Amino acid sequence: MLLVNVEELAKKDKLSYEDMHKAFAALYKLEYNPVAVKFFFDQEEYDNFVPEKVPGPKMTFCQIALTSRMDDYIIKAGEDKLLCGNARTVFGFRQPSDEEVEGHVKYTNDWDLAKECLMSKPRLPHGELKGFMTAPLYKTPVDPDVVFFVVNPFQAYHILNDYIGGCKVSEVNSTHTINSAVCGGSVRCYDQQTAGMNTMCAGSFTSGKTEKGEVNVFIPGTQIEKVARQLVSRSLRYGAASMLGPGGQEYPGVDVCKKCPMIRFKDYEK
Repeated sequence: MLLVNVEELAKKDKLSYEDMHKAFAALYKLEYNPVAVKFFFDQEEYDNFVPEKVPGPKMTFCQIALTSRMDDYIIKAGEDKLLCGNARTVFGFRQPSDEEVEGHVKYTNDWDLAKECLMSKPRLPHGELKGFMTAPLYKTPVDPDVVFFVVNPFQAYHILNDYIGGCKVSEVNSTHTINSAVCGGSVRCYDQQTAGMNTMCAGSFTSGKTEKGEVNVFIPGTQIEKVARQLVSRSLRYGAASMLGPGGQEYPGVDVCKKCPMIRFKDYEK
């Protein structure tokens, strides 16, 4: 049973962030909140922004985001509350250093390659970011720069297909870097203004509580309504979000055996 009125959503001239959140949650069968991420480059705007919670001790960006993803809090934080060195670098709070390269050598067994890997990561301009906000999409008080999903591969498949259909592009490319999955993925999405997908890094797997084999999907905030509208229009046309098998199943990925004749249900007859 769908938990949203797809026909009613399809008639709206503009979808609110609450509308989008409800559509994503119900039609993709999300386990977690989509997270709105806002980058503040103006000190006064950041200082005047009123969140619901702020980190007590220093935390990783993943831990801050999961407070919005797994709970319902609007959070803001700056460099003084950011524990993860990888996030501090990609957010432009510090410059890459030889010391940081040393932390990457364990992945490459090659110092020069480790430095190349570090320098290839997306980075915001040094010293320009004043802080950031994370919030459940449905209650974001500002237009987000990025909307971040933690989803299973079936859900990621449908989200990115809806990005392709809604934004009229033919493909979505994924970029893998050493570490910096969530922070770097958010920055790359913001910089390039295109959707992205990546795996968890070691930090986001443990600190970010993603122990179920999920992947990260990032959508630019400027394009998130196009994704929601594509999802709603498909669901209105076919009955539900899934495009597997004949299409129209309510659970993304339910038709795992394709057209296997052994797994079929029929209407009950007395």
